[in-house]
Amino acid sequence: MSNTVRSARIEEHFKELTDPRRREVVYPLINIVVIAVCAVICGADDFVAIAYFGRKKRHWLSRFLNLESGIPSHDRFNAILAAIKPAEFEKCLLSWITTLQEITDGQVVAIDGKTLRRSFDVANSKAAIHMVSAWATANQISLGQIVVDQKSNEITAIPKLLQMLEISGCLVTIDAMGCQTEIARQIVAGGADYVLAVKGNQPTLQQGIKEFFNEHIENDFAHTKVRRYQTEEKGHGRKEERYYSICPVPEDLPDRDRWTKLKAIGMAVTSTQRNGQECNEIRYYILSTYLSARRFAEAVRDHWGIENRLHWQLDVTFHEDQCRIRKGHADANFSILRRTALSLLKHESTLKVGVKNKRLTAGWDEDYLEKVLVGT
Repeated sequence: MSNTVRSARIEEHFKELTDPRRREVVYPLINIVVIAVCAVICGADDFVAIAYFGRKKRHWLSRFLNLESGIPSHDRFNAILAAIKPAEFEKCLLSWITTLQEITDGQVVAIDGKTLRRSFDVANSKAAIHMVSAWATANQISLGQIVVDQKSNEITAIPKLLQMLEISGCLVTIDAMGCQTEIARQIVAGGADYVLAVKGNQPTLQQGIKEFFNEHIENDFAHTKVRRYQTEEKGHGRKEERYYSICPVPEDLPDRDRWTKLKAIGMAVTSTQRNGQECNEIRYYILSTYLSARRFAEAVRDHWGIENRLHWQLDVTFHEDQCRIRKGHADANFSILRRTALSLLKHESTLKVGVKNKRLTAGWDEDYLEKVLVGT
């Protein structure tokens, strides 16, 4: 593929990105975006590093970009990314990524929240930003994220995120915060199914599910249909057994009629033995489809992939929790850059090393960086 075609393809996805600058533009907006993405892939964790990367890689970048005006300063990167609208930026980057990576049909899409702990600004009374993200568990791709408004919470942010996503044919999993009737309706309207955790924020529903399973466990589900699955894991002095049960939704379940397309209820029991001590945890779920027990178990386990494969990687490899970027929209947009870089690095499968070493390699080897960028 020629450089011209490759460059044009990237630019095509950013045509709808509004340039926030009102004065005469010195540096093309596509330059800001591409240099920032490449720099974050290669290990840059702030705007000083992005500008330095641009200067050191100017010759290589000139193959794809018009650099007649040179490389912007770190202040310029900061100012522009602080002014770009995160929703537009997210949409453009997602459009680009999804053309590089075919999303697996029918996979689990996990939705969960994360706070950028060091993004608060006491001087300007700005609280730490909280992001709600969607993670395609099979492809390990960040499908989108949205900033939770300071005066709001995840309940209002999740519907806005769902509007951004193409979820048709997917199985959407959300923790208890997202167990809301309107969110369930929106998921079904989008052509997807849901697996929603049920806790104390839906007390009547939770109590009804709990009483149902307690009653039928006593006689080993002799009087109701059930699908069951069990796993066992051992290692590091710990033994963990997981028991999954899923039943058709009972006719007399309290609150049943409030939930769109409610078809099944599920229970996941985790029993952990460590150092001679046993700890048990029980979680309840509602589902819009009567899955096999194994598929239900996979959905429950896959949901935590957003913690282990997205949030953990962002903290450990990209140092997200330590980032003090907080001017304007810069914190949200830099978070979007990190998730984009992580998705691209995870998609590149020819190098059999972890994400940290992929970032290092991309910084050292321009051919490998190009491979990460174009998805080949």
